[in-house]
This record gives sequence, structure tokens and C-alpha cells, in this order.
Amino acid sequence: MKKILPILALLFAVFALQNGHFNHFFNSESSVQSAQTSLSAQEQELLKTLERIQRGGPFPYDRDGITFENREKRLPLKAPFYYREYTVDTPGLSHRGPRRVVTGGNPPEVFYYTEDHYRSFTRINGHTGQPE
Repeated sequence: MKKILPILALLFAVFALQNGHFNHFFNSESSVQSAQTSLSAQEQELLKTLERIQRGGPFPYDRDGITFENREKRLPLKAPFYYREYTVDTPGLSHRGPRRVVTGGNPPEVFYYTEDHYRSFTRINGHTGQPE
């Protein structure tokens, strides 16, 4: 939970900045643009993954789209094969990394994000990546 709070704060800040809610806190327009650039770069990989899911692929990893079994029962209990998992790239890593989107339903009706390889999840909007 400690790791997900900073991500949620960043996602909220990006949303607020993009919609002009914090402009009065900055001294110049360049400060707002600079903050948007650095924050939106972190969510770009998540948005790319969500776009791939909406399109039905193509996916960069063989394991994208496999059944997520929810063995630890950290997501609501559903019928077998309800959940699927997809990799969210982490720039600089030579492997899949720990970040995933897990969807529920076919077509997906619910989306979850984990940045710590399934230890914790945040329910997100499947189009924007924002917490629900």
C-alpha cells in the first residue's frame, strides 16, 4: 500500500494539471508544462498497455493475455478464467518487470493496476488509467 500511494498522488496530479486545476499554484506556464511532461511520461506506458487491450493487441510479450488466477485472492473472487494479465513496460529493464494490468471479463469490464507484481492492486478506469 505504501508504494501505491505515490502513484495515486502522481496520477491525481497529472489529471489536475492537464485540466488546469492547479495553474494558480505555479508562477509561469513553463512550470506547468514542465510538471506535465515529467509526470505524464510515467503514465504513458500504462496508457499504451490500456490502448493495446482495447484494440485486442498486438501485445509485445507472449504472456500478455494469459489467465490471471488470483491465487492470493487480492481481487474479488470470480469464476475461473475471468481475469487476464498484461505487461506494463518499465523503461530500462531487460525483462517484463513487476507492473501489470489485470482485466476482468470478456470483453473487459473491470481493470486493475499493480506496480509490485500482484502484491497490491488499484482499480483503474480502462480508458484513462486513473483510479476509480
